Amino acid sequence: MDHPLQHSPALALLEFESIAAGYLAADAMAKRAPVTRIVAGTVQPGRLLVLLSGGVAEVEEAAAAGREVAAGSLLDEVLLPAVHPGVVSALLGKRQPIADGLGIVECRGAASAIHAADAGLKGAEVALVELRLSDGLAGKGICFFTGTVSAVESAVELANAAVSPGQFLHAVFIPQLSPDIAATLQSSSLFAQNLQK
Repeated sequence: MDHPLQHSPALALLEFESIAAGYLAADAMAKRAPVTRIVAGTVQPGRLLVLLSGGVAEVEEAAAAGREVAAGSLLDEVLLPAVHPGVVSALLGKRQPIADGLGIVECRGAASAIHAADAGLKGAEVALVELRLSDGLAGKGICFFTGTVSAVESAVELANAAVSPGQFLHAVFIPQLSPDIAATLQSSSLFAQNLQK
């Protein structure tokens, strides 16, 4: 069965430093415009993420309400009027098999990681192995691209360019990933999960 996020043209994610202010903003967003889906929840280290999906105008209007209500607590945001389907799949936990190359883009927050993932997917023939947001990452966001060596290299460059300098942390490109590391990363990037195997 398809998830409602898979049928929404637009997606926004707002990242709040204050959980209380974030819920206040989430309420304002829900009341301002009839988005298809709104999801709010806490992530480490004590932040609140609010994800909106739906029509472009509705998502833009709802996100504007969130900015107005809790602007002092807003750490970062992304608004994608034509979100790449691969971003949605990765947000829903779907993984893609690792190919020749691997690119990793690490951002200061979740919203920037989504922006980086979308830019890389739209500009190069790559897939997302994983898109992780905040939990277990001290609030950071990270995306893992895979594909041919040249495509992954392009995706990493495009992702870097899409993220504002204050939100970008680090990026690497690995042309021929070790089979042992590929096998580990294929299941999860979480140490505790991989240790149990």
